Amino acid sequence: MPIARRFKTNSNGVAKIVENDRARIAHLKNLSKDKAASSKRAEYSFSVTNGAVSYYATVGVGSPATDYTLIVDTGSSNTWVGAYQRYTRTSTSKSTGDRVEVSYGSGAFEGTEYTDRVTLSSNLVINSQSIGVASESEGFGDGVDGILGIGPTDLTEGTVSNVNEVPTVTDNLYSQGTISSDAVGVFFAPTTSESDTNGELTFGGADTTKYTGTLNYVPVTTTEPASYYWGVNQEVTYNGETILSETAGIVDTGTTLVYLATDAYDRYVSATGATLDSENTGLLEISAAQYAALQTLDFNIGGTTYGLTANGQIWPRSLNTYIGGSSGSIYLVVNDLGSDSGEGLDFINGYTFLERFYTVFDTTTSSIGFATTSYTDATTN
Repeated sequence: MPIARRFKTNSNGVAKIVENDRARIAHLKNLSKDKAASSKRAEYSFSVTNGAVSYYATVGVGSPATDYTLIVDTGSSNTWVGAYQRYTRTSTSKSTGDRVEVSYGSGAFEGTEYTDRVTLSSNLVINSQSIGVASESEGFGDGVDGILGIGPTDLTEGTVSNVNEVPTVTDNLYSQGTISSDAVGVFFAPTTSESDTNGELTFGGADTTKYTGTLNYVPVTTTEPASYYWGVNQEVTYNGETILSETAGIVDTGTTLVYLATDAYDRYVSATGATLDSENTGLLEISAAQYAALQTLDFNIGGTTYGLTANGQIWPRSLNTYIGGSSGSIYLVVNDLGSDSGEGLDFINGYTFLERFYTVFDTTTSSIGFATTSYTDATTN
């Protein structure tokens, strides 16, 4: 199935990145408001695919297993199937009879909870994992079967009837003795094609072969609503000038772009001279001369600076037409969060940020680790 058909598109088949991300951002904020009212092995890895606007994992469910294509999402925590390919029951499938319902802003599903065997790889097999089986879903393109939710467990609260929370796949790999830590390492890399199996998830910790230098951990922020997700405190500077003072936001594999609070975004636009391509892509656009003058965008997290280079700030030019843009244009991956700073969720470091930095989401220590990779300074975009 062509990866372009897996992402929500407009009538012309153009991927609607900003529209989908913005709907997700609104949902993340609304969900936060609702919420406010044995012997173990080390770690195992498996490959995931960069689909230009999302990362996908091939996940087996049942015995014998049926493979499903699931979006890798740290911003939600339920794992479910059935959006495209129907769920196949096997001897390991058991219906709990409970209803499950989750909204993602740009999509949603509802259906029945089952427990079943879930296979991520030969070494990562989970017995009796809670999964949602969709009877209805919306917002997911052809070829996308559902979501692999690896966010904080608390995000499952209220999603399944008759239970408070359900363990995530990471929780169960840990409790069943497969991995030594309730953590998942995420390695993403830039791509120049619509489908590229260049990423990796490592359950149980970090893959030391995938990052360079030191893996620095910071505690999950205590500032609400970012604290409900994989949130951190961060300062953002451009060309030595602070455009976003230290504040809380989230790191999210399910969001494509990097989003800054409106006041910070406006400062970035002013500093770069970018203009908004509101007609086609919804992205900022710069000239070749402005790209040549583009400075590093620095993210200070826990006293360590992670620099998004000029090339890291632009959308892959080989994929411009995929998002409805012009092949000769230069688009930026930094966009407007839609609200000023001071709301407790003032940025989202989406997967275009994660393509340049290795990240570990650690439930055991309630912390997030960051490190540079061989792609931090890549010029492939």
